[in-house]
Amino acid sequence: MRGKRSKAYRKLMSQYNISFGFREPYQVLVDAEILKDADKFRMDLVGGLERTLQGQVKPMITQCSIRHLYALSGSEYPGKDRVIDLAKRFERRRCNHHELEQPLSEKECLEAVIIHGGENKHRYCVATQGGDIRAMLRAVPGVPLIYINRSVMIMEPMAPISAMKRERGEREKFRTGIIDTRPKAGAKRKRLPEEGGGDSEVGARVGDGDGGGDQEKMKKKKRKGPKGPNPLSVKKKKSMPKPSTPKPAGASKPEASTPKSGAGKPAGSGESTNGADNEGRKKRRRKHKSAKADGAPVEAKDGSEPQA
Repeated sequence: MRGKRSKAYRKLMSQYNISFGFREPYQVLVDAEILKDADKFRMDLVGGLERTLQGQVKPMITQCSIRHLYALSGSEYPGKDRVIDLAKRFERRRCNHHELEQPLSEKECLEAVIIHGGENKHRYCVATQGGDIRAMLRAVPGVPLIYINRSVMIMEPMAPISAMKRERGEREKFRTGIIDTRPKAGAKRKRLPEEGGGDSEVGARVGDGDGGGDQEKMKKKKRKGPKGPNPLSVKKKKSMPKPSTPKPAGASKPEASTPKSGAGKPAGSGESTNGADNEGRKKRRRKHKSAKADGAPVEAKDGSEPQA
């Protein structure tokens, strides 16, 4: 079997498994015609079914089908004995038609065995060469159909009614899953033993006075809204300098705690004893060296008369 076809059959059987509950080993009902064609082309029927269905199979045959094989004449079909020996290896499916004098047609027999309430109740796969049988079973959801075409075993794609039922089941599963996961209205959240009991204690105090209805009203609900910016990406605010307070006009500067070098001199020496007199004193002007050279009078450092 080619890889592309094998992959398609594997995917198709996985859909049957998920949507209709098929499981290995697959129960395969075979009819007399496919047994004759398998013997004609010298095919391994069981091996071909396993390769087509991508799993183990349990071939089965109805009592009416094996009675049709016994009814064949040796002159009409020389390989009658080989076909009957092959059919005896399969599990016999009791259709309860053995009490009839003549076996039912394979179409009627398979219809009675497979269809129960319009569905494939026992999840049978059907391997048949009858075109009318396959057309009848296409109207039943969830029936894999297999036939032989020129010594190649083929499985039909999923019938439209089976595909519709599968899609409907997938939608129902999806809808049911959404409903089940939603919290019920008015249901209280269950607390784990590891969680703190702060909220429970508050609820108990509120419940003692006002009852359960008021307790729910007192609980604060978190309002959803726009989130703030990332605090790490926001620039820090610049700190503004504090405004300086103006000093009153009459305030005097504090006196120096340590006395200066001229504090012990008498008041008549020409030098002030406090900081206020020092402010009034004129600053000494330093003469340039060129003035000394020209014979200009130089002022003494101690405040005495200038020398010539």
